Amino acid sequence: MDSKYTFALRKIALLGGIEDYVVLSSRELGDALEMSQQSASKRILELLDEKLIIRDLGARKQRIKLTPKGVDELKQEYGEYRRVFEINDQITLHGVVSEGMGEGRYYVCQAGYMTQFEEKLGFKPYEGTLNIVIDREDLSKLDIIRSAPGESISGFTQDGRTFGQAIAHKSKIKSIDCAIVIPERSHYENIVEIVCQYHLRRTLSIGNGDRVEIKVKI
Repeated sequence: MDSKYTFALRKIALLGGIEDYVVLSSRELGDALEMSQQSASKRILELLDEKLIIRDLGARKQRIKLTPKGVDELKQEYGEYRRVFEINDQITLHGVVSEGMGEGRYYVCQAGYMTQFEEKLGFKPYEGTLNIVIDREDLSKLDIIRSAPGESISGFTQDGRTFGQAIAHKSKIKSIDCAIVIPERSHYENIVEIVCQYHLRRTLSIGNGDRVEIKVKI
């Protein structure tokens, strides 16, 4: 995305435009961006055209808020800066063990996935996954992991059913090798599934509600 748009989005976000509408005239935005009122008015129209902001013109005052697309653009920039200044070759996530719905076991057991895990991760996974609810403070780190290349796990068709692709990120819990698996179509923003050659609950003596630390290679 054009950096001029990112700069404008950042200024709007700093005023509170992520959580709610903010009253912001084109003159005020121009002052923040160090440009004329006319140029700022044009920039607002450009952001609207790109669907990066939404605008409410009620009560003779212009109110602006970032759209989900606009927030995602800022998250991407944030992630890139973190990689430049903070992150070397691994990210540490913190979270809590949670009860899964049994879906992980079903998918991991599919031969089309199992052979790829063994080839690309260097181990044959135990038939099940460990579900971790990631701390809210670490969700931005999870966004970075999701944007990293990782190990591509191809989708396939079996018995008339389609199984989607995923990305696996090699990880460690304590000294045990494992991997975070992120499906292409995930329904969860704050939950990760972990595969390992061992039954992690038994091996680490952990259960629902216990805290864990995951070191993810990027």
